[in-house]
Amino acid sequence: MKFLSVSKWFMVVLCMSGLLLQYGCAFKDIDKRLFVSAIGIDPAENVENGYKVTLKVALPFGAIKDSPKPSFAYLSREGHSIGEAIRMLETHVDKVLELGHMKTIVVHEKLLRDDMQSFMDYFIRRGDIELIAYVAGARPSAETILKVEPDTEAPASVSLINFFGATANDSPYVVTTYLFELRRDILSDGINAVVPLIETNEKGDELIVNNSVVVDGREDPAVLSTIETKYFNSLLKHSTGFTYLVKEGSLELLLQISQSKMTYKFVPNKGNTAPHAIDMHIWMKGTIGEASKDLSIARLDEYNEVASKEVKQKVVHFLTKMQEENLDPFGFGLRYRTTRLHTEDVFTSWQKAYPDIEFKVTVDVKLQGTGTIE
Repeated sequence: MKFLSVSKWFMVVLCMSGLLLQYGCAFKDIDKRLFVSAIGIDPAENVENGYKVTLKVALPFGAIKDSPKPSFAYLSREGHSIGEAIRMLETHVDKVLELGHMKTIVVHEKLLRDDMQSFMDYFIRRGDIELIAYVAGARPSAETILKVEPDTEAPASVSLINFFGATANDSPYVVTTYLFELRRDILSDGINAVVPLIETNEKGDELIVNNSVVVDGREDPAVLSTIETKYFNSLLKHSTGFTYLVKEGSLELLLQISQSKMTYKFVPNKGNTAPHAIDMHIWMKGTIGEASKDLSIARLDEYNEVASKEVKQKVVHFLTKMQEENLDPFGFGLRYRTTRLHTEDVFTSWQKAYPDIEFKVTVDVKLQGTGTIE
């Protein structure tokens, strides 16, 4: 019993001694923090092969009614690396820069190349930056885009997040790319990452997101037009709520698509070598939103046939254009690699076959009505 008593006192003294060696509390009050809402990355103007980093910092206010519009501060600094620039920006403010709530990374379109991994690595390694942050391209610059404060932006809100989050804007013309998704696609053979492109109007008071950029090794990245972005979103990501304009002679129909689905398979050559064609099947459902002539519900099958034919032509044209530019935003090459027995030359054989692959596209459009007309 005496031995146990001595042991207990020894443990108490040991614990108390350990407390004397502890540092003070590392917690910092919220009024000692500045919350970064978005980060912009541009090529440096004064540092060779460097970057210009711009931080959009939310300024606190007591109540929403005290601030009729969002209030932000902007910090910019050039450096040889992203981490160096942000460390120097910490010396520009009297508080801690908190990145845990940062949800959007905006990158100048000229930096959207394969070597962007060299600076994106910083965001992957920081533990306080979530991998579900959105990544987008910027035109004319990331700094310009971050400084746009639209009149529609509400207090305590960041419009950049609303564009890409599923809780607000759900336009089929807006591509959503997460940080983890971008890194995965850049590191994978057989697919090109696609990120949305954010632009602004001449007055600089609106943000416009209806184009996208295909990340590739070329100096000037390929930009998908508004229509091509819609094709990409509808075919690969099954986005809905978009329209297709089809024409047959003097008849023009504006289709309102509510459902979209795409499946495909590879058609191999004899001997099970690299494929010579991709057999693609596309299903769409919707209604007719506008028409240049009076329509009859009895002719719905005819309208389905016209719509299917027109959509097929547009899809084949888009796929062929990507093929001619040696781009693969749909990840056909990645699918081929993952569905074949791995060998050293499996991807090489795909690279040789892709430029000559034939796209055999079948489109089934099922229109459920001609719209409501009283």
